[in-house]
Amino acid sequence: MLDIKFIRENKEKVKKNAQARGVDIDIDALLELDEKRRELIQKVESLRAEQNKVSEEIAKEKDEKTRNEKISEMKKVKEEMAELESELKEVEEKFNSIMLAVPNMMQPDVPLGKDENDNVVLREVGEKPDFDFEPKDYMEIAAEFDLIDTERAAKVSGSRFGYLKNEAAMLEFALVQLAMETLIKENFKPIIPPVMIKTEAMKAMGYIDSEADQKERYFFEEDSLYLVGTSEQSIGPMHMNEILEENDLPIRYAGFSTCFRREAGSYGKDTKGILRVHQFDKIEMFSFCRPEDSVKEHQLLLSMEEKLMQVLKLPYRVTQLCSVDFARPSSATFDIETWIPSENKFRETHSTSNCTDFQARRLNIKYKNSVSKKSEFVHTLNGTAFAAGRIMIAILENYQQEDGSVVVPEALVKYTGFEKIGKK
Repeated sequence: MLDIKFIRENKEKVKKNAQARGVDIDIDALLELDEKRRELIQKVESLRAEQNKVSEEIAKEKDEKTRNEKISEMKKVKEEMAELESELKEVEEKFNSIMLAVPNMMQPDVPLGKDENDNVVLREVGEKPDFDFEPKDYMEIAAEFDLIDTERAAKVSGSRFGYLKNEAAMLEFALVQLAMETLIKENFKPIIPPVMIKTEAMKAMGYIDSEADQKERYFFEEDSLYLVGTSEQSIGPMHMNEILEENDLPIRYAGFSTCFRREAGSYGKDTKGILRVHQFDKIEMFSFCRPEDSVKEHQLLLSMEEKLMQVLKLPYRVTQLCSVDFARPSSATFDIETWIPSENKFRETHSTSNCTDFQARRLNIKYKNSVSKKSEFVHTLNGTAFAAGRIMIAILENYQQEDGSVVVPEALVKYTGFEKIGKK
C-alpha cells in the first residue's frame, strides 16, 4: 500500500493516478477518515496517560476517601476510553478498507489507456516460422503423440486440467533445468516455496484486496490458507518483518512451484487444451532491492525473460502494459507475448512487474540505509521465467515439421535426451 503521509501530501497526484488506472476510489473520504483516526488516537492516548497517572496516585494514596474518589474518576476515564476505542476501531476498519484499494503509483513512462488495446508493443524479436504446409494446433500434435490428456484429467479432476505425458513431461523438466541454470549464473537463488500460504501473507502481497481478486483464489476456510496463483505470492512474504542487510541486496530468487487459479470470469474462453488451466507449473523470478535500483532491476528481469526466449529461438514481442491493464500492486508491467502459428497471433507467456515499496510496506520488509542510517522499505519485483504449459504450446507449434514430428529446441536436447518428438 502507499504511505498515508505521501497521500496527504500528494492528494491530487494520487487521485489522478487512480483515475488513470481505472480504480474508482474516494481519496477525500480516505483523508477525512485519516484525520478522524489521528484525532481519536490522540484522545485515546491522552486518556491512557491519565489512567496510568491516576493508577499510580491510587497506589500511593493513604486517605481512603480521596482514594475512592480517584477510583471513581478512573472508572469514568475507562468508560470514556472504551467508547473512543470502539469508535476508533470502526473508523480504522473503514480507513483500512479504502487504503487497501488504493493502487500503486505508476512509473512516469507508463502509457495511458482505456483497455488492453492501448498496450504498447516495444519490439518484436525472432523470425516467425514460414511453413510450406498447414500448421496444426498443439492439441492435434499432442493427440497424435500422446503428450497431453485433458479427457482423462476431466474424468479425474474436472475441466481445465491436463496430464502432461511422455515427451511433454520430459520437456517440462528440461525447461525447469534450463531456466534454473541460466538464472543461477545471474545470482538467483533456487527455491521451491510452499504452495499454501496464510491469509495475512496473501493479503500483504496485495492479491485479495478486491472481490474479483478473491474469486480467482482457492481458499481453505478451515485452515485460513490460500493456494498460490504464482510462486511470487509465497516468496515475497519469506522476509516479512525483517530488516535486510544493504550489502545483501539485491536478493534474487528463482522459484519453482505448481500454481492454482480459478480462472474466474473466463468461462467460454480458451477452455480447450492447457492454455488457461486451474493448475500449472511455473518458474518465477523475485527480487528484493534498494529503491534506487528497482527500475534497473526491472530491466534485468525483462532481459532474463528475453534471454531465455532467445535461447529457445521462439519468436516473441515485448509489450508495455497501459495504465488500466496491470495489477494494483505494480507500478509498471511488461509482458512477453509468443507467436502461436495456429492462431496467427501472439499470446502472453511472460510478465514482469516492479511493485516498488507497495508490498514491502504491507510485509514490513526493510533494509538499513548506509547513508541515512535509517531503516527503509525495500522494493520488490517479480517476473516469469517460464510458465511451462504455455512455453510447451509455443514449442510444439513453432517447431512442428511437415512430416508431423516436432523438433526439440537445441538448448533443451541435453536435458531431454531426444531431438525430436514423433516421426523420424
